[in-house]
Amino acid sequence: MSSEKSRARSEKLFESSQKFIPGGVNSPVRAFKGVGGNPIFFKKGEGAWLIDEDDNRYVDYVGSWGPLILGHCHPAIIAALKAQLDNGLSFGAPTRQEGELAEKITQLIPSIESVRLVNSGTEATMSAIRLARGFTHRNKIVKFEGCYHGHVDSLLVKAGSGALTLGTPDSLGIPESTSTETYILPFNDIDSATKLFEQSGNDIACVIIEPVAGNMNCVPPVAGYLQGLRELCTQHGAVLIFDAVMTGFRTALGGAQSVYGITPDLTTLGKVIGGGLPVGAFGGKQEIMELLAPNGPVYQAGTLSGNPLAVTAGLATLLEISKPEFFDALTIKTETLLKGLQERADSAGIAFTTNQVGGMFGCFFSEEKLITSFSQVMDCDVARFKNYFHLMLNNGVYLAPSAFETGFVSAAHGNEELQLTLDAAEQAFSKL
Repeated sequence: MSSEKSRARSEKLFESSQKFIPGGVNSPVRAFKGVGGNPIFFKKGEGAWLIDEDDNRYVDYVGSWGPLILGHCHPAIIAALKAQLDNGLSFGAPTRQEGELAEKITQLIPSIESVRLVNSGTEATMSAIRLARGFTHRNKIVKFEGCYHGHVDSLLVKAGSGALTLGTPDSLGIPESTSTETYILPFNDIDSATKLFEQSGNDIACVIIEPVAGNMNCVPPVAGYLQGLRELCTQHGAVLIFDAVMTGFRTALGGAQSVYGITPDLTTLGKVIGGGLPVGAFGGKQEIMELLAPNGPVYQAGTLSGNPLAVTAGLATLLEISKPEFFDALTIKTETLLKGLQERADSAGIAFTTNQVGGMFGCFFSEEKLITSFSQVMDCDVARFKNYFHLMLNNGVYLAPSAFETGFVSAAHGNEELQLTLDAAEQAFSKL
């Protein structure tokens, strides 16, 4: 195991980037504000590994924040992209590939009868909410503490992800009139949702939720919770939106809705369906989707929507993960990793627990044995996580630079990578 790694080139690049980019980064959580120190600049990815500008190698559990379920530079994706490059980058017109990707999505997620491709998860959630409001002719929306749905004004209230990392769950620049259209409820508390619907159910256009919360670390739903929300939405005529930008094709081939047996009205997707390129999508019941322009009065558009490169990479990814037993193997790898981490933490006397759904996982420095709520997440020992993060980093393991982010195992992680990670963790726990 190495000690402190030299990152002179990363330091120099960060110093330079701050002159031209706010905070030196193009997405806040990359800035290492949640763990201290300066961000690492990477130049290459290979399978389960990242290589920084100083040629240091790290086992990667960020996976570009979820999309790289096959690992970096998977041959099938690279080959598909190279073939598309010869034919053009963007047309602003329909292509065969976008239709094929849309068809594949509807085959894998039966609740999606029709789907619209966009350019990001934020754009997908924003559009899905507009569509739900247009369908119901209502304005109020419901979200949950710690769930992040992109930087949409009406959703950036008690958000997770980078908002938690920076200690600012709300953002300046959002009109009070916008935030008053949003109800915020505790995650995994069906009683609070029931009371809200009893009081205001006729005003609620939609409920939007991460079926597995992935932006306050990884917090699965408790038994019956999603079913309860489904019943409330059906009873009161509200649209149930599953934000599966992270969980879609990460928890299972059919997404979290297949794991928990729940059928949402609309689903938002991203990350995996672009194979590492920028993409998003939203889809659901035909009767709702038919309201979208050009068929209906709910407007949504995008110059680069359905970009040939993004849909080509996405389709290649979905074909690979559709192979038999892909998700069984991914789940077993993740279970092996978490079991090993727990054993080493226990041996070192460290208060530590984990959550997992498929290839998603969360690690918490907490006395609690089961983390199910936002309040429990916020009570975890963030200071200890910061130390753990840097100890792991110096031993060649790259974790998300925040105590509030989910980790991801990819198909490229093998016994070598898992063992290196567990060895690093054993050493880290011994020093905490």
